[in-house]
Amino acid sequence: MSNLRKPIIQTRRDAWVEVNLGNVEHNIKTLKKLISPGTRFLAVVKADAYGHGSDMIASTLIASGVDVLGVASVDEGLQLRNTGITAPILVLGATPDWAFVSAVENDIQLSIFTEDHINSCIHACKRLDKKPVVHIKVDTGMHRIGIPYRDAPGFIKKVAGKEEIELAGIFSHLACAENRGITLEQKDRWKFLVNRLENRDKYILHLANTAGIIGYDDLDYDMIRSGIGVYGLFPDLPDKIAAEPDFKQVMSLKGRISYIKEIRPGSGISYGYSYKTGEHHAKIATIPIGYADGVPRCLSNNIYGLLKGYKIKQVGNITMDQMMFDISGLENIHTGDVITLLGEDNGNFVSIDEWAKKLNAINYEITCRLRVRLPRVYTRK
Repeated sequence: MSNLRKPIIQTRRDAWVEVNLGNVEHNIKTLKKLISPGTRFLAVVKADAYGHGSDMIASTLIASGVDVLGVASVDEGLQLRNTGITAPILVLGATPDWAFVSAVENDIQLSIFTEDHINSCIHACKRLDKKPVVHIKVDTGMHRIGIPYRDAPGFIKKVAGKEEIELAGIFSHLACAENRGITLEQKDRWKFLVNRLENRDKYILHLANTAGIIGYDDLDYDMIRSGIGVYGLFPDLPDKIAAEPDFKQVMSLKGRISYIKEIRPGSGISYGYSYKTGEHHAKIATIPIGYADGVPRCLSNNIYGLLKGYKIKQVGNITMDQMMFDISGLENIHTGDVITLLGEDNGNFVSIDEWAKKLNAINYEITCRLRVRLPRVYTRK
């Protein structure tokens, strides 16, 4: 990994997402301090690792001691297998019947919760002479997918009795981990199920997500699942937390100045002239990042960048491929200098959560947006 110590900026475009793999390792260590010794760790790498690049992230996670990788679909699992990942992979979402054979053939574990899933497992086993490895998804209150918790004991017993299926685990998902009352209800439903399990020690039980890990001391069970925390960001958290973990944001967004222009007083900038310069001449810098790269146009005139440690205001409407910044008053700024939109520069920092708050969105959305066409550069700072 020594070649990752210095970022190699891809020359085809002067705009990129920078991913700090050292921060990924730090976040895994931080999360492991919050769980019981011996608890397995599933790291979620769906949606191209939340926009961070699943191929590189997955290798780093495995090297950091993660036991299982979680994906949303069989296709995502196959992509990891095609890059040489041999670690256990679990599809957390629903799988169509026609994809079961491909999953089993490639040692990808599946979440099941219907009679049709059982039949698809049996079909795959007979076709391949290989048992599907499955986890049963139980609905304790998320009401998205999963067998209702009251029906789960009978379903689990049925699956466990099928010689064509290897039942490895049972899990549920917290809907509102930031709400202790709702989470307690889900925990009670989960305990209702656990107390009715036969051969409970044979199965990996998992319930807690990142917020569940941080906010509760008794939800570890046999395995935890962390998504957003791996990437140094926080979900909504419950109250009465002594201290937030020392996460480090993994993703940065940067672009090089492509043009600098002196603008007369009272001049409009960009489409629609949503911003006009004041009473004095202004100096405007352009970078090649726009809404087609995942930066929402509605952030226009409402964010700032960092240039040599100084905060600079973004001005004018963000266009498809470019945006402008007011760098008036700064000296020795040249074409090719780097503006940081997200991340750290000379002691100042722009967090992904700042953008999410302005958009009335969540940080997950921001990182997933930035995967459209920006090259990714991996570092170990």
